Amino acid sequence: MAAAVDALDAKILRLLLEQPRTSVREYARVLGVARGTVQARLDRLERDGVITAYGPSVSPAALGHPVLAFVHIEVTQGHLDDVGDALAEVPEIIEAFSITGAGDLLTRVVARDNEHLEDVVQRLIQLPGVVRTRTEMALRERVAHRVLPLVEAVGRAAATARQERAAAPTGRDRAARARREG
Repeated sequence: MAAAVDALDAKILRLLLEQPRTSVREYARVLGVARGTVQARLDRLERDGVITAYGPSVSPAALGHPVLAFVHIEVTQGHLDDVGDALAEVPEIIEAFSITGAGDLLTRVVARDNEHLEDVVQRLIQLPGVVRTRTEMALRERVAHRVLPLVEAVGRAAATARQERAAAPTGRDRAARARREG
């Protein structure tokens, strides 16, 4: 079940994403709420799994691995967990997902150059349980990893829902109107 995120949570998340090195006290000042309120919200967002990590975003390209590829891996039935564990031992694999469709796993792989990428793919092919791979190279990043637009959309939806609830007549309001009209 998704954690309930309201408009204030969305504002806090936006600040955290846009200004990650700012203090909780400064977030509170910008938002016009108590520092304890911001801290309690952050604690709840962490506990609920909305905030999953803190830390810098590191560029594989700046670490000398500018080649990015997506490798689809088909796995022998019953070996998905074994292959997944083996993938975790390959440092050039920066993400791996179980998927539906063609293949069983989708990995995001970085490499120093095309030859290095070929070496990594050959290493993957040799893993016990791997049937075949299919590699697609990224040419250019069109949309960088982001969550801010999603956070903003969730915040807008929460604010709209709150306004609609506030504007909706209560049972008492409906009863009074019915008496006047009846």
